[in-house]
Amino acid sequence: MEIGILMAAGMGTRMRPITDTIPKPLVSVLGTPMIETVIRALNRRGVEKIYVVTGYLADHFDQLALKYPNVTLIRNEEYETVNNISSLHALGNIMGSSDCFICEADLYISDEEILMKDLSKSCYFGKMVEGCSDDWVFDQDDEGRITRVGKGGEDCYNMVGLSFFRAADALTVKEAIDEAYADGGFEDLFWDDIVNANLDKLDLDVVPVEAGQITEIDSVEELAAIDPSYS
Repeated sequence: MEIGILMAAGMGTRMRPITDTIPKPLVSVLGTPMIETVIRALNRRGVEKIYVVTGYLADHFDQLALKYPNVTLIRNEEYETVNNISSLHALGNIMGSSDCFICEADLYISDEEILMKDLSKSCYFGKMVEGCSDDWVFDQDDEGRITRVGKGGEDCYNMVGLSFFRAADALTVKEAIDEAYADGGFEDLFWDDIVNANLDKLDLDVVPVEAGQITEIDSVEELAAIDPSYS
């Protein structure tokens, strides 16, 4: 069984004033809320259960559980004080129970075929960017195995907010998050920092994404570039 984990707890501050009254994942792009493009793609693949981790303006997401019977909402009570590591921690034992997609909820997926690939191992989806990038990127060895997940790189795949983890690898990440909570000093960590710190225990590669298949929208300007109604 495959499950989906959608991280929707953030405040979307870079898209204000739109997000003053609506959570960023529920902002419509060309008539469809961004999060629903992710849910529809997961449903097309046949993902049985989808967990949406909410925080900011959490009650606005209630409509999703009514519209999609396989969607369960989970509240992240720490979203204001802890980075997105808290959203995976809020899942408890769900994380690691099955093969899972871990998705940012503020993605616009225009090509659902991207999720229909045969995924034989854990992976991040990534877009090749030539030249220097300040975004989250992946370093890889000669066999394509990811050797670093971090910010900044050159001529490499950039993160697009979508990943797939086999159950055993998801459990490794879950246990490492639990350990970070036990040790303290985790508040500023991204969950990808946890992955990077445990790459010796994981075998991850990159699934290439073409421009336009998946779009991360971080500002009103980027939103208007796709949906002219926001211009």
